[in-house]
Amino acid sequence: MGLEAFLRANSSSPAAPFLGFAHLIIRVANSTAQTISTASNPAYTPCIEIRDNTMQDSRLIDMQALRIFVATAQDCNMSRTAKKLGISQSAVSQTIRMLEDSVGAPLLNRTVRPLTLTPAGIALFNRGRALLDDACNIRSAVLDASREAKPSLRIGLVDSFAATCGTHLVQQLLQVTNQLAVRTGLTPNLGEALARRELDLVISSRQLDLEEIQSQPLMSERFMLIAPPSAPKCRVAADIATLEKALPIIRFNRQSHLGEQAERALRRIDVNPSHRLEVDTADTLTAMVAGGLGWAVTTPLCLLQGARSAAAVRVDVIEDLNEERTLYLHTRQGQGEYGVLGKEIFGLVQAILDSQVTGELREIDPALPAMTTIHSWR
Repeated sequence: MGLEAFLRANSSSPAAPFLGFAHLIIRVANSTAQTISTASNPAYTPCIEIRDNTMQDSRLIDMQALRIFVATAQDCNMSRTAKKLGISQSAVSQTIRMLEDSVGAPLLNRTVRPLTLTPAGIALFNRGRALLDDACNIRSAVLDASREAKPSLRIGLVDSFAATCGTHLVQQLLQVTNQLAVRTGLTPNLGEALARRELDLVISSRQLDLEEIQSQPLMSERFMLIAPPSAPKCRVAADIATLEKALPIIRFNRQSHLGEQAERALRRIDVNPSHRLEVDTADTLTAMVAGGLGWAVTTPLCLLQGARSAAAVRVDVIEDLNEERTLYLHTRQGQGEYGVLGKEIFGLVQAILDSQVTGELREIDPALPAMTTIHSWR
């Protein structure tokens, strides 16, 4: 049966809509043959493979092969790897060749000594090493769970929260977890790590629009202006024009979520200062303002992050600067023990914000606590 006849005969089958989008590949034993008659060769059975081009290759990588590759990448020498693993060098070589065929790219540069990794090899080594570590811990984690032992937890904290509340939170988490790993960074990076299941819970400054992720608002804080004490004072948005003439603005990196929000707050009051200086962290920004280099738009928690320099700046609360930043606790829905632990962590953070952070903000400036709102679990 020819291809057209095959498709015509099956056009009414349930698989027909799929065949319309799939790539039909017929592999034959003799690649030079144009047609094959099954009648003349009844022993021949064609191999028909339906491949959906819209889907990525879902073939799994053998864990033992991955272990051999990671060991080779670490030693940069197949003979040493073979001796360490108690197998032959040819077995190491063949295993890596099969891996390369599986992923469709060379993993090792064999033209130099010692061996080096290709870009594909580097990617597989980085992900594979973490995967092997997780695989080694699976059995003990399952046994611990069966004995109702404390769970292991991987948590991500946005920088401003980690610098101000992180120590207090970790002290509490060490009492309810068996192992604790803390990662800090920017909101987009933490969100991606949570989506890849590299983290179990995340506290960040943006609501994540991810399937199966639940976002609980922890606290909200208003944006404000900080400036050197000698700079012109700002009470309303119109006063910023005078401040601009005296000092330049110091901005958060515009690639960060915090920088985006600060820029949006200024645009809403029709303020667009020239771009001269950007910084990445809140403590650097506060230190620059304290040093008299300019003024900035920030939040109470970010000012607390730069507490070492906070006493040397002046806080100006401008009612027209109507913009808030919200911190969220992100957990996976239906995550069993982590779902329960998520609610417990929410309560811990609430207590830290209420008992520790509020008092520390008041010491910097009595107006700061009123600029923050601590949310309840919903």
